Amino acid sequence: MSDSHDPHSRDLLRHTTRRQLFQQCGVGLGAMALGSLLGTNRGQAASLPAQPMAPRPGHYAPRAKAVIFLFMAGGPSQLDLFNDKPVLRKYHGEPTPESYTEGKRFAFLKGNETLLGSPQKFARYGQCGQELSDLLPHHRKIVDEVCWMHGLSTDVFNHGPAKLFVNTGSPQPGRPSMGSWATYGLGSEAEDLPGFVVLQSGPRGPRGGSALWSSGFLPTSHQGVPFLSGPEPILDLNSPTGRDRAAEQRFVDAVTELNRMRLSAVGDPEITTRIAAYEMAYQMQSSAPELMDIAQESQQTLDLYGAVPGKPSYANNCLLARRLVERGVRFIQLYHTNWDHHGGPTENLEKHLPEICKEVDQASAALVLDLKQRGLLDETIVVWGGEFGRTPMGEIRESTGRDHHIDAYSMWAAGGGFKRGYIHGQTDDLGFGTTAGAKHVHDLQATLLHLLGLDHERLTYRFQGREFRLTDVHGRILHDLIS
Repeated sequence: MSDSHDPHSRDLLRHTTRRQLFQQCGVGLGAMALGSLLGTNRGQAASLPAQPMAPRPGHYAPRAKAVIFLFMAGGPSQLDLFNDKPVLRKYHGEPTPESYTEGKRFAFLKGNETLLGSPQKFARYGQCGQELSDLLPHHRKIVDEVCWMHGLSTDVFNHGPAKLFVNTGSPQPGRPSMGSWATYGLGSEAEDLPGFVVLQSGPRGPRGGSALWSSGFLPTSHQGVPFLSGPEPILDLNSPTGRDRAAEQRFVDAVTELNRMRLSAVGDPEITTRIAAYEMAYQMQSSAPELMDIAQESQQTLDLYGAVPGKPSYANNCLLARRLVERGVRFIQLYHTNWDHHGGPTENLEKHLPEICKEVDQASAALVLDLKQRGLLDETIVVWGGEFGRTPMGEIRESTGRDHHIDAYSMWAAGGGFKRGYIHGQTDDLGFGTTAGAKHVHDLQATLLHLLGLDHERLTYRFQGREFRLTDVHGRILHDLIS
């Protein structure tokens, strides 16, 4: 699965022809803004060029059709949520043993910090016996549906580059994201929605911004499309005042004809993307508002998630993620900020960690339960986690917090071929390193692609003289995690 761009082009269209077509359609600048949407396509007439988002088979039979990645931006503390460490609690306030930190790098630690035992109460739940703190009471309902991944490691300890690394396989911007690779390899079954959708909640956007869902050097039809809360989920999607659907269709038809003429002349594959973007924008004028109207859901379902129509929230986004899966969207990513609890007036473990856990706990569990009840969990992967974890020692600040930790943190995944109620990996008594079941971010990326039916070593794209892939030259499939 490789491709390349043809950067050479020349304009063979006469200005008079272009002007006549636009005049016939009554095109205004407002309507032309539709072309800025980087979406996907729906099926078009056979006379059009091959569609970039048409569904296509992977390398082998898939276990899953879609991925929902619940990204906890900032780095959740595994030591306060999923990994009880009585020994760490016993030595709370003691100096950190040098043998644990020698040769290690941290974002903010100065070297004089002491060990920090968690004040949270832990218990084991479900048949699998996974440890959960009292901050995540709703997670108790899904412990035996989830594959628990402990001892996960990454390479980067600063937020922006670390988020890029999880999402694109590289700490530098410019590489395609997981969602882009997935749609590049498989297309999408959504006929009137993008194949890759991004939803955001929390006090601000994630560090790294749009580079986290960029298509990089892949065709731009595979870029993630952010959906906003409110009556206009996608900017510039609504028609200008006084323009009806028939006028918009004439506009799209005219622009499509112009683009087909240029594609025939220069062969630039990005023109195919442009054709699909206009058609998708036209389709989404109807499909996007209907999708975002969660008031259509039963009160029982709204209560399950804790969702409130018209009130933007992580809960609403989790419900929207299920609705997107039902409509055939391939990859949905939810970003929720802010999990960066260093200690301080707005980001500490005493007050703000319990608050953000309350924001995501119920809806995260509800998504898994709802997908299962609707028969969608077996073919949908749900992933929960952030770019890294938090350190066993605290930071010296005005309130309690932990620094970034890249060597041994936790995530979970459910559905789509992952083992149910399975605990993989162990960390040492203080939570510094992995003692069994070590795995890396690249391994998780390879495993997600594998479950979608894609070989991470064969899913490549030729750019600047070499073949690129999501996992670079790394990654192994975590067969122990697959049922």
